[in-house]
Amino acid sequence: MKKAKIKTPLGVAELAGDENGLSYFRILDNTENYNDEIPSELLPAANQISEYFSGKRQKFDLKLNPQGTEFQKKVWTELQNISFGSKISYLELSRKMGDEKAIRAVAAANGKNPLWIIVPCHRVVGSDGSLTGYAGGLHRKKWLLDHENPPLQKSLF
Repeated sequence: MKKAKIKTPLGVAELAGDENGLSYFRILDNTENYNDEIPSELLPAANQISEYFSGKRQKFDLKLNPQGTEFQKKVWTELQNISFGSKISYLELSRKMGDEKAIRAVAAANGKNPLWIIVPCHRVVGSDGSLTGYAGGLHRKKWLLDHENPPLQKSLF
């Protein structure tokens, strides 16, 4: 498996994958051993991630190969149906999965998503709209949601 680290507005991110697809993408808290060499297998992902952060991309078009249970993979597939700039609750996601009683299992699978941002788990919020749970930290979740829904007017002065 090939790995690379890239700079993002949220910090240095690590991505990994091979010819079978991208296996994970996450923002690191520790940026030791950073270099900007990107293997050719990861260039499409690195480019699309850069386009997302620069505001030029709203949907990713990558071959994905996350590792998880069949249930987790079903949840991650459903997450990809949440459009840019939208939010849904964990309960709504559970209903879309066909069983609102599975809300805890759906939330747990959401939390195990190895492809942050690309599989947009940050778009899932509490039933009351509150920011709840994000493996990268709530400050990053808020930043991502604000990035996708910028205020119409930033400042009067």
